[in-house]
Amino acid sequence: MLLYDPLANTRYEVELQLGATDESHIIRAIEYWDIERRRWPQYQHVAVIVAEEITARFFNVISLFNGFIPIIAIQVSAIEVGSAVTLVFTTVLDRMTLGIEEDEEKDEPADRAYWLTRASAETMGITEALLKIVQEVDPGISPKYNRHYIGIARAGVAGNYVSFVPRKTPPLIADFKIPRSEEMDQRIEAAGIEMLTYRARYGMYRLRIDREDLDLRSDFLKDLAQAARDSYHGPPPAALPVADTIAFRPAE
Repeated sequence: MLLYDPLANTRYEVELQLGATDESHIIRAIEYWDIERRRWPQYQHVAVIVAEEITARFFNVISLFNGFIPIIAIQVSAIEVGSAVTLVFTTVLDRMTLGIEEDEEKDEPADRAYWLTRASAETMGITEALLKIVQEVDPGISPKYNRHYIGIARAGVAGNYVSFVPRKTPPLIADFKIPRSEEMDQRIEAAGIEMLTYRARYGMYRLRIDREDLDLRSDFLKDLAQAARDSYHGPPPAALPVADTIAFRPAE
């Protein structure tokens, strides 16, 4: 099965196995994952193995791949409750990302006219209003239109510490490249902004932003943009102290 999460921009290549998992099951799952990621590189891809039994031996084998090949292993059991049969799914190995992550997603260039047809004038207005908030933090950046997201760039060079995915109707989906922390999770929740997910592969918070957020939470959005900018480029250098007076001593 091929499953798709549009909010996380992720496709899940799922292999089902009756009984206990075996070597061919693992190989098929990896082959399926590899074929799809080569065919559709603009998405994230995760291999998913589902079996009635995942033995300790194959759990160890799958664990070796996890982080290099993103794999989720799920064990499914059928439980009879009265006259009904219930399926219980247990995640025995969750996805984990290791190694160097790509800074930018490979995508094809587009323009504003393309996004006006793919999204709408309303959500493009929200996008551009949010971009202005980011520009208050980092003057000189401009939108960089791609076919699957709108990034930001300076002098034509991409630096997507913030990116946008406008849709036909609000809200807008926005990604902020900030290392995940419990403190940041709590701040987002306290601000009343809806967090969809944390995109671990890219180190980004994925949020829903609507017009009300821009009106009522612009200061917090500016803080998010500052945190993303500092995380990506490093904090700006501290200003040197300026003397109150300058004295000149004549040469002797």
